[in-house]
Amino acid sequence: MNSAVRLPGRFSRHALLIATAAVPLTGWAAHAVTLHKRLAATRKDPLTGLLRRDAYTARARRLLARHGDKITALMVDADHFKTVNDTMGHAAGDAVLAAFGARLTAWAGPNAAVGRLGGDEFAVVLELSVAHREDRLQQLVRMLHTPVTLDDGRTIHVAASVGAAAPDVLGTRDLTALQRAADAALYDGKHTGQAVLATKETVTVPSINGRRAGRPGTAVWGRAA
Repeated sequence: MNSAVRLPGRFSRHALLIATAAVPLTGWAAHAVTLHKRLAATRKDPLTGLLRRDAYTARARRLLARHGDKITALMVDADHFKTVNDTMGHAAGDAVLAAFGARLTAWAGPNAAVGRLGGDEFAVVLELSVAHREDRLQQLVRMLHTPVTLDDGRTIHVAASVGAAAPDVLGTRDLTALQRAADAALYDGKHTGQAVLATKETVTVPSINGRRAGRPGTAVWGRAA
């Protein structure tokens, strides 16, 4: 008696072998997609969608190596952010951070490095011509001072301080040096409503861990961005 299983219709044994062999390949493909998504998640901040520190730093350094003196580095802080959290709640604070992330992304464009370094602190490295630098920086300040409307209809009046640094001004393409100068420039213009471009004198400001001395978090040694 022939105990062989007869496959219905035109589905041959050869087709069965192909289908069986494809199962683990399909499994690996799904696994690869999952790994890719997990890797992307580790590179991006879940709240703002901006690059995390390590991913931002790597992209920023590539831009500096590729475009050199055409690059501008920015440090951005949300002003009075603690007050928003304390008076309106952390959900409102999260909405402000998400809005800042979206505005920075829209302003900088797809080829820039835009990162959230932590808390209400952001960094941007982008190609920006000298002729348009001042106008573009003030445009960013205006964008970051636009009120944020919450889902419940409440409006939050927001502001940000912006410091910038450029290799053509400072004579260096080192990311840490540029961010340190931009950070000092940011504090020179804190709460003024103006973006400040670092000068060579700004580089002399004392720093710890690549950041302006006295800035929150600089008392602990660690890896500079």
